[in-house]
Amino acid sequence: MDRRDYLKTMCVAAGSTLVGKNLAAQVTESGPAAPEQMAVLVDTTRCLGCRLCEFACAKANGLPEPDPDVDITVARNTSPSQWSVCTRYDTEKGSVAVKRQCMHCLQPACISACLTKAMHKTPDGAVAWDGDKCLGCRFCMISCPFDVPKFEYDSPNPKIQKCVMCWERLQEGKKPACVENCPAGALKFGKRSELLEEAKLRIYQNPDKYVHHIYGEHEAGGTSFLYLASVPFEQLGFPTNLDSTPYPEYTKEFLYAVPLVLTLLPPLLLAINKATGGEHEEAEEHSIIESEVR
Repeated sequence: MDRRDYLKTMCVAAGSTLVGKNLAAQVTESGPAAPEQMAVLVDTTRCLGCRLCEFACAKANGLPEPDPDVDITVARNTSPSQWSVCTRYDTEKGSVAVKRQCMHCLQPACISACLTKAMHKTPDGAVAWDGDKCLGCRFCMISCPFDVPKFEYDSPNPKIQKCVMCWERLQEGKKPACVENCPAGALKFGKRSELLEEAKLRIYQNPDKYVHHIYGEHEAGGTSFLYLASVPFEQLGFPTNLDSTPYPEYTKEFLYAVPLVLTLLPPLLLAINKATGGEHEEAEEHSIIESEVR
């Protein structure tokens, strides 16, 4: 291989290094919450367990209608066909119903783990998914501390399915479907900062009614779904071992390394191959030419 081809190949490798660095920077940019971050306050002391939030969610997002006869006393999780679920828990203060869905983290682990930005934040703060950019790696599923994103394993054209906070409705000035259709006022939509003040006021005015903890204020760096409850949250199936550090902080160094390996290694191997094998190829070419001349 002549000097020009060698330099060209090494430039490709060097360029890939820069691409890898840019990609690593992009995937770790989930960013802090915007000043007008929107959120939903869920007051479990007001929840009736009527499941109208489930049916409203399904209708608004074109999902199959939930089974009306499902036993909600059995712990439930979201699924590819159901983005919002309601479960009744037996607690020290009796039966408590809880709605669950994507928590819409302020700095989402799923976004930091997504190499193509298929997972992204909308201007309102909702965490949404773009199928045109998805590689199908499912790193978002592995990274989520709340086990939310679900993959359509049985579909010929599988998608990642999760609550998107009805972000298209938000663009039209509407509330999320679950909030709009809650008959008991258990769900309240608004600016996150204002909902936190509302939650603290409710606790202050009713200290015996609520545990003095707003779930989602600090968990995993903060979330856009905030919860109030009358019992400790572990009794309601919430993970309570999450600290206040945003999950992208834990994976930053790893995510910087992965794109570099994926983008730098192939062209680097190509450069080495050309540098070490090129002379052998040229010798073969000269041999063929000489035999043809003879």
